[in-house]
Amino acid sequence: MFIHNFKYAFKTLFRNKMLIFWTFAFPIILGTLFNMAFSNIENSEKLQIIDIAIIENEDFQNNEVFKTSFRELSDENNKERLFNTQYTTEEKAKELLDKDEIIGYMKLEGNKTILTFTTNGIEETIFKYVTEEIEQTSELIQNLSELEIQKEITSGNYSIDYEKIYNNISEKIKEDNVKLKNTSNDNLSYTMIEFYTLIAMTCLYGGCLSIISINQNLANMSNKGKRVAVSPTKKGTIILSSLFASYIVQLIGLAMLFAYTLLVLKVDYGDNTGLIILLAMAGSLAGLALGTFVGTIFKINENAKTGVLIALTMLWCYLSGMMGISMKYIVDKNVPFINQINPASMITDGFYSLYYYNTLERYYTNIVGLLIFAVALIAISFFSLRRQKYDSI
Repeated sequence: MFIHNFKYAFKTLFRNKMLIFWTFAFPIILGTLFNMAFSNIENSEKLQIIDIAIIENEDFQNNEVFKTSFRELSDENNKERLFNTQYTTEEKAKELLDKDEIIGYMKLEGNKTILTFTTNGIEETIFKYVTEEIEQTSELIQNLSELEIQKEITSGNYSIDYEKIYNNISEKIKEDNVKLKNTSNDNLSYTMIEFYTLIAMTCLYGGCLSIISINQNLANMSNKGKRVAVSPTKKGTIILSSLFASYIVQLIGLAMLFAYTLLVLKVDYGDNTGLIILLAMAGSLAGLALGTFVGTIFKINENAKTGVLIALTMLWCYLSGMMGISMKYIVDKNVPFINQINPASMITDGFYSLYYYNTLERYYTNIVGLLIFAVALIAISFFSLRRQKYDSI
């Protein structure tokens, strides 16, 4: 019975032209529009050389870590150059800042940095991050040098070459010095964010498939459902086979979308192809679970159920950054709980973790979250179906 109903449900889904459009054609059309709208955004958003100034006082002149770090980060022959640095007085630096010729300047007092800006932005944040990293490195060298000097004194050696100790420690931690690379062309990708949310939307739109499958088995929604209600066949077997057929159809639609974006639009999803497919499969399961939930809980007609599903999907995609990449950040910062239960956010966040992080901990957290979301909704749906009774069929 499982195989027979699976075949029937599979054929029924493929004969629904409107359903096939939303599942197969619409994501491809939307992906094409994304590609046309954002194809040149990478070059326009590429990180530029940042104009800064450094107060060339005695403290800065005596600090080799700061001098060496900024010299390397400002070297015109360095492909990973970040700064165009002017070494000047504090009065001149204020004048340059007032004229907007620099984004800010740094003054060193002892080993502490004082930064001055007039605006806040990504360039100011990068400058601040670099100075903080260099400051930590400088303090580390000083602390290690003091420990080494103390060891020499304790051992009875008072003929200490302070400069040699300082240089040796500096060499040992040289590899840990500031190494902020200009990889904005690879990682600062607004286009990829849009494609991530497109995949999330496609996964959740799979709920339309499960709504159709569920309605086919509800006595108040279809003639087949009436027959199912009075038949001796286990309702769980029929519903599971229908959901499995929906899942296969959904995976076919996702495969078509991936093939189109990879081969035609030339979207680079990175090297973790297997993990990307796994995440999409988990997201599809969450989408089908959502459709099953809407189909069983809401006592309305089929078109209204589809409307509810699409409204929920678009709301969640909006909160995950589809209509504005800053929205996900705003939600995460102010009401993080929403995106913790938002399946679209979990899918896109899973992609971010593959794209930006070296570990898979965050990725698997999102996978588990999607599975919990799916299992919870399916369990509620089955419990609701078991309690449904009809006065007449």
